[in-house]
Amino acid sequence: MRSTEEIVQSLRDALAGVGVVLPSLGVDPVTGASDEPYALVDLGRCNVRTAEHLTDVLRSLPLGETLRARVRKVNREPKSR
Repeated sequence: MRSTEEIVQSLRDALAGVGVVLPSLGVDPVTGASDEPYALVDLGRCNVRTAEHLTDVLRSLPLGETLRARVRKVNREPKSR
């Protein structure tokens, strides 16, 4: 099982991969320091430009049936060696 810090870093890397940086992204200090098994991730604050960019990235993602159709298509394609 990955640590909360590892998961936050993975999220930070994934966001950076699409050009989004959330400067305050981190582990919530209260739940991270408690005995809570699942600490909260604090997405933090960002400026309007970052929020707009994040919105654009999220809207560009395939959703629902579109994603399922793409997965089915990839799974049917022969594996290259």
